[in-house]
Amino acid sequence: MLTLITASIFASVTALIGVLLYPLLSRQESVRQRLVKLAPLQEKEAPSLVPAPTRLQKLLAEVGNKLQTKPADLRIYRETVTAAGFKKEAVYIFLGAKLFLALALPAGYLVFFALPRGTMASSLSFLITAICAIGGYLLPTIWLDHRAKVRKTAIFHALPDVLDLLTVCVEAGLSLDAAMIKTTENFQQKCPLITELNMAILEIRAGRPRSEALKGLAERTTVDDIKALVSMLIQTEKLGSSLGKTLRIYSDSLRIKRRQLAEERAAKTAVKMLFPLTFCVFPAFMVVLLVPAFFKILKMFKH
Repeated sequence: MLTLITASIFASVTALIGVLLYPLLSRQESVRQRLVKLAPLQEKEAPSLVPAPTRLQKLLAEVGNKLQTKPADLRIYRETVTAAGFKKEAVYIFLGAKLFLALALPAGYLVFFALPRGTMASSLSFLITAICAIGGYLLPTIWLDHRAKVRKTAIFHALPDVLDLLTVCVEAGLSLDAAMIKTTENFQQKCPLITELNMAILEIRAGRPRSEALKGLAERTTVDDIKALVSMLIQTEKLGSSLGKTLRIYSDSLRIKRRQLAEERAAKTAVKMLFPLTFCVFPAFMVVLLVPAFFKILKMFKH
């Protein structure tokens, strides 16, 4: 009986303490759960302005930095790298990649093809090894030039449309900075020109003068029409002339230039089609016409 009374008193006191402490414990638990839910969201939404380079990129940059490159060649490589959409510092990764491929491709051929067949000492293996080394050294340059050309073409074709939207914003009463922001917000974000405009806007917000930010935009794109546009904007700002009218005239001239380039390419199509027609279509056409006649003439002479 005493044991039952003791157990009842213990259970009652425990239940009373639990009832008194429940609000405090439940509040701490709810706060902890909310913090756990918010923590991954904060990590996910944390902005990353400059992505961290990988180990391979760091290794290639170290190798490229140690190469003895002429200043003129380094300047040309740097311009090509920026025109392709990369940072200027990526030029050392590019140089490291050239050296890496120039060594990796011949080594791969010797290890996986020449060595198993026992033809490492042959003249053909030496020739193929030299071709692989030269090809590995030139392959990054070819790829980078192609990427820069494609990007510059995309910027040139998007420039008139971007200028039209910028003109509408300026004529609506917005300043040039606000018009650039509104243009980047209402244009397709995958366009390389919009990416460069966003970078120029960030530089202006960070305190860089607008003229220097626009000049940086022209240097990164390496497009002559962008350079002319930047010079026109700086001159218009200094002279105080009508910005909307200037932008409209320049966009119309760019659209005419784009149409003329399309007409020029269409006119060159006839000349480019001459070689396939001469060496591919006409021989097959002559075979179709002359072979049946040849067999008929052959049958006539047999009889």
